[in-house]
Amino acid sequence: MDTTVWIIVAIVVVLLIIAAVVMSRRSGERRADAERARAREIREKAAADQIELQRREAEAARLDAQARLAQAEADTRAADAAALQTEAQVRSAEASGARSELDERLRAADRIDPDVVVEENRAASRVGPDAVAEETHPGSRVGPDVVTEENRGASRVGPDVVTEETHPASRVGPDVVTEENRPASRVAPDVVTEETHPNPRT
Repeated sequence: MDTTVWIIVAIVVVLLIIAAVVMSRRSGERRADAERARAREIREKAAADQIELQRREAEAARLDAQARLAQAEADTRAADAAALQTEAQVRSAEASGARSELDERLRAADRIDPDVVVEENRAASRVGPDAVAEETHPGSRVGPDVVTEENRGASRVGPDVVTEETHPASRVGPDVVTEENRPASRVAPDVVTEETHPNPRT
């Protein structure tokens, strides 16, 4: 009796151990399956996130390339602008030098031109054949029809004109008579009007 009981108890214990082992394995398998499923889900989500991340990285790389290109273009434009500015400064300096040289040539031409009178305390000025020169050349004739005298008394009146303060009765042309302190007046051909000739020849 005692042996039979012990055998039964041993069999029950063995069965319980086997059942526990089987249940433990099944539980482990279920846990492993759950973990596998969870890991697979995490991987799938990570794969989706990786695709999105790759898209973002590609967009960032594209924007960086655009920024680099824009920076390169800006540097090129800045270099071009600097070169143009330098060229403009060089050309401006050359033009200024050419202008100074031209002015000097004109002044030299004025100095040697017999029809140009250089005035006192002034730079040389170009005058035409009918111009009037002042101050330093009171009686200089600078054109075919021009007589210049002090205080700008001379005026262009004709081919045969003499106008001076000290010659009120000077020779006049066919159409012009000039008097002291009075502008030349055209009266008529061969007419002389002066303060000292009350009966001029008509």
